[in-house]
Amino acid sequence: MTTTQSTEVPTKAAIRPATGTAARVQNAVIKYGFIFVTVALFLYFALSEGSFRESATLLDTLRYVSVAAILGLGVTLTMAVGGMDMSVGAVAGLGVSVAAQTMVVFNQVGTVAILAVLVAGALAGLLNALLIVVLKIPDMLATLGTMFVIQGSKLILVDGQSITPGMTMSDGSTAPGRFTDGFLKIDRGTVLGIPISVLIFGGLTIAAWVFLARTRWGRVLYAIGANPEASRLAGIRVGAYRALAYVISGVLASVGGLILASRIGQGDVSAGTSQLLEAVAVALVGTSVLGRGRPNVWGTALGAVLIGIITTGLTIKGLPYYTQDVVEGTVLILALVFSFTLSKRRTA
Repeated sequence: MTTTQSTEVPTKAAIRPATGTAARVQNAVIKYGFIFVTVALFLYFALSEGSFRESATLLDTLRYVSVAAILGLGVTLTMAVGGMDMSVGAVAGLGVSVAAQTMVVFNQVGTVAILAVLVAGALAGLLNALLIVVLKIPDMLATLGTMFVIQGSKLILVDGQSITPGMTMSDGSTAPGRFTDGFLKIDRGTVLGIPISVLIFGGLTIAAWVFLARTRWGRVLYAIGANPEASRLAGIRVGAYRALAYVISGVLASVGGLILASRIGQGDVSAGTSQLLEAVAVALVGTSVLGRGRPNVWGTALGAVLIGIITTGLTIKGLPYYTQDVVEGTVLILALVFSFTLSKRRTA
């Protein structure tokens, strides 16, 4: 008995530290792995490509990702309540068409166009809320339906053609208006050398973080996403809060549409099409930041920055554009491994 105990006790003592070390390493990978990947990629491109280190390049990178990031914030809010808004790209594209229609066709000033776009975004969010909260259609299916309706509606709105200053309209007349200089500054203008679109991105990120992390409404949204039935039994108006999330998402998507319209300077009918996948990607990637495993604003912002780093870095290196999708998809899969596979093993 004495011999057996003397051989077993050291064995257990030797196993415990190893297990503890492995757990600490795994926790560190889950919590900081995604941040490490972002910093590592940034340093790689910065050290291997001189032009990547220039301030103009870095600001252009942030300007490029501002639209996807802002749309991603809307997706993050809807993920917080247990859903996902798949219509954000279409709503952004609708914003481009509405802005062009307002200024070019109806010859209105930029302020009127901005208000019209924001109202259009809010109405799109209300449509999603109606389908999801009132008609009880699953979130993803409802917003996919909204996406197709909006894509078709904006083509009807512009007779299936892009709106450009001086274009010939269906009745043979010439469009009387143009994109105003003030409106174009939304993406092309700067304040103290920083693009206005980047400032909008930063301001909305801070506002969304305060809303989700520092207010009762944000905590309620997370509670609904975690357990809607328990939230309902606690007296929370689940439907109202879910509707709020989708309306805010629609407004944020319309802000992205304003930036897109200012960037391209015309009512391109295909605008916003590619933004959906990027917005969903940055929101999903963001769930892995700091090992939270749930939607969070700073994670979404960092996910957008990572996508920008990859896109800019690969472009400077001269790689074909189609390789960027492969790399971005690989990063997304890696982030999801951090968020779900490793985190579940940690809690098992």
